Amino acid sequence: MTGAVPTDIRLPADLLPRDGRFGSGPSKIRPEAVAALSSLGATLLGTSHRQAPVRRLVGRLRRGLSELLALPEGYRVVLGNGGSTMFWDVATFGLIEHRSQHVTFGEFSAKFAAAVASAPHLERPDVIAVAPGTTSHCTAAQGVDLYALTHNETSTGVVMGLRRPEGTDAGALVAVDATSAAGGVRFDPNQVDVYYFAPQKGFASDGGLWVAALSPAALERVARIKSSGRWMPASLDLSIAVEESARDQTYNTPALVTLVLMAEQVDWMLAGGGLEWAAGRCDRSAAILYGWAESSAYATPFVAKPDDRSPVVGTIDLDGSVDALTVSGVLRANGIVDTESYRKLGRNQVRIGMFPAVEPADVEALTACIDFVVCALS
Repeated sequence: MTGAVPTDIRLPADLLPRDGRFGSGPSKIRPEAVAALSSLGATLLGTSHRQAPVRRLVGRLRRGLSELLALPEGYRVVLGNGGSTMFWDVATFGLIEHRSQHVTFGEFSAKFAAAVASAPHLERPDVIAVAPGTTSHCTAAQGVDLYALTHNETSTGVVMGLRRPEGTDAGALVAVDATSAAGGVRFDPNQVDVYYFAPQKGFASDGGLWVAALSPAALERVARIKSSGRWMPASLDLSIAVEESARDQTYNTPALVTLVLMAEQVDWMLAGGGLEWAAGRCDRSAAILYGWAESSAYATPFVAKPDDRSPVVGTIDLDGSVDALTVSGVLRANGIVDTESYRKLGRNQVRIGMFPAVEPADVEALTACIDFVVCALS
């Protein structure tokens, strides 16, 4: 914060969004999901994850995700503890045979590449790095057996189209970090072999869990690496996660609250109309946010190309005369939270989560509140 937040700036009640949570993760959790969690408190929470009630919950979640993502025949939903950061280590041990290629265009896409680069049992990864706010695509390269993409770069608000690169070596896999995209951005699952994510963004839950949709080719790769004798810690052994998930359980004890909230969100999405319906909500929110910024005298979308602008995480640069951290601080003092930019990007901007649980009308109210705050600060 560049200075003290003017706490005397009060937003009119009729201007406020109904819900003031716009975080890019953890994100807004619907009150209905919290109510469902409360109703299960005495019968599910605090019980064994090896017994039928919790296994039914895991099975419900796995089936729901298969339907929501329209997974092709033979794809399997696998889950384990630790979040997407943990899954980078899981993939480093259990998915990459020799060499990977990574497209990096922000903080999180670069972190996976860095994790692979430090692994002594793998060859140096091929990294295609582009400037934050832009994106690129994988290019087939000899010897690469896994191509690592990021569906949505949470730090910059850039979305990437997913497609298999042409001319790859036989058996090469495409693995996609979909942590902030899953559930809110359309994609063709036939174009990917590993689509992995965590539940604290589009799936409106707590963190601490990773979920991956694995193709038959990816499942075969997991089994082959395991049979090769490569050492890996049991907690990072993807073959164990595959086996346990087939039994509708996890290798070690999961957070049941996370599972309940995520299952409730998936069911809500399916009841609304599936991924197309959920992505449509995000599209409407994004159209409101970017349309406002483009017509503003002091705000500009950070991502220059409209097709690269994320429908789930919007990054908006503010004019140098307007301090973004002060704006976010005033909003926070008025109950509108988590609009601050990604700290390491270092730009004078606001970052707005527009996941499916966020009402498009609340995004519109947010833009009016930002205008009010900027006017009051001037």
